[in-house]
Amino acid sequence: MPTFTRGEIKIHFEEYGEGDPILLIAPGGMRSAISMWHHGPWNPIDALQGQYRVIAMDQRNAGDSVAPVAVGDNWDTYTADQLALMDHLGIDQFHVAGMCIGGPYILNLIKHAPERVTSALVLQTIGRDENRDIFFAMYDMWAEDLLAAKSDNFSPEAMASLRHAMFDNELPLFCVEDAFVSQCQTPMLVFAGNDIYHPNSSSKHLAALAPNAQLIENWKEGAGVAQGLDRALQFLSLIHI
Repeated sequence: MPTFTRGEIKIHFEEYGEGDPILLIAPGGMRSAISMWHHGPWNPIDALQGQYRVIAMDQRNAGDSVAPVAVGDNWDTYTADQLALMDHLGIDQFHVAGMCIGGPYILNLIKHAPERVTSALVLQTIGRDENRDIFFAMYDMWAEDLLAAKSDNFSPEAMASLRHAMFDNELPLFCVEDAFVSQCQTPMLVFAGNDIYHPNSSSKHLAALAPNAQLIENWKEGAGVAQGLDRALQFLSLIHI
């Protein structure tokens, strides 16, 4: 089981295939882990490993990755893990694909390292649309599980601080201002969401605001599944690293 260690942080990751690298950021909210990809319309590990070097990871304190939670941790803390993993693997530029909470993670990656992210597949991003309470509830269930372990890595104060930093704001996409998105030049293929965690309005907002974004509405059922995957492969094939 490959593990990247940075101080007290241990990040579990897996690699598949060869070719241009693509980092996968899984769905699952705070439990974003490689295993969550099996719940989607198609699994990008299976779909992409024949043509790409696929790097999948468990985010900290999800799956098999572990890290302390400190007061002051925020979206940038996770971005630092993602970039550090790519540094560890000797990868400078890469594609990225993310679902659910992967949407904000992708945007924050682009914000902090625009020269490194060559393109992005954003699948049903989370976003704000009169749904703040469900994200607090999702976070609280995850935090309760960590606190129940009674580890020195987690304190109620630190968990409350992270909750506020992640979800207690008015930003439509949680971690970046609309002004940044409107100036973001990274090519994006945005796959629309359609439920309370992944509002259709959030996907449309991102696709309308980002200058080089395209929106795919129907990709989760019937013929749309294969068509959506084909669009993803075509999109990635146009950008070589």
